[in-house]
Amino acid sequence: MNVDYYGRPALRLSSEHLRLDVLAEAGPRIVRLMLPGDDDNLLAETPDKTWETPFGLFEIFGGHRLWHAPEASPRTYMPDSRGVRVTPTERGAVLCGEVEPATGMQKTIEVSLHSDRPAVTLHHQIENHGLWPVELAPWAITQLALGGIAVLPQRVGPVDEAGLLPNRQLVLWPYTSWRDPRLHLADDLIVIEATPALPPVKVGYLNTRGWLGYFRAGTFFLKRLPAPSGDPYPDFGCNAEVYCNDEFIELESLGPLTRVEPGQRVTHVETWEVYRVGEQPTPGSAREAIDRLGLGL
Repeated sequence: MNVDYYGRPALRLSSEHLRLDVLAEAGPRIVRLMLPGDDDNLLAETPDKTWETPFGLFEIFGGHRLWHAPEASPRTYMPDSRGVRVTPTERGAVLCGEVEPATGMQKTIEVSLHSDRPAVTLHHQIENHGLWPVELAPWAITQLALGGIAVLPQRVGPVDEAGLLPNRQLVLWPYTSWRDPRLHLADDLIVIEATPALPPVKVGYLNTRGWLGYFRAGTFFLKRLPAPSGDPYPDFGCNAEVYCNDEFIELESLGPLTRVEPGQRVTHVETWEVYRVGEQPTPGSAREAIDRLGLGL
């Protein structure tokens, strides 16, 4: 089904349980995520947010995108406002972007809706069409609308028999303050309130629990990510990061740093699940809400 996203053509992908809109001429980008019978877009919409790069205008659009880490300017911000190929499949579509002229990288997202529940699996792929190997980590970024709370499950218990080794780490970016009122730290759970404020807050860590979550407006968005591989990860060893500013909050997952030879590709898989949960929990009651969903900590 063809639809519109702020004047840009988009394609609607639907199951009995979930609806997604993907841009038909830019990206690869997913710009809407909705439950049946509900027009509330769980993803953030930022159609007017842009910035100039040496390679042209980068448009953020909102929603979900694929980057590669570590972040660097201008390499990370390659414009993707045209040239995507959308190939429908039985369960969704394959979104294949153009080869980036400056990096030689080509990004693809395969969207596969589940038939039995409100879930979608995303296969992210970055292929090296350049002339030399590149070390990178696939970086899947989901922008969500403000007004909720993000939950980051932490490792609990020792990692060695004697309990002598560290079991958690938390990485902060230069603009992030420990005193930011949006940031709530507990032993088994970190909560970030998605309230609009500047400077932004961003944290990252090695997520061994396999998921990140976001409560908002009676729903719970769950992003499942691969277990750590044991290989090095970017950003001081992070496979999960959360960023919040005055316009949106991002739930981000990263693959390990990989040397991608010319003609080779790297893949990264996420599964999204959406639950109706009724009343939105507070930071103090997030643990109980997670327990009710049966996710465990």
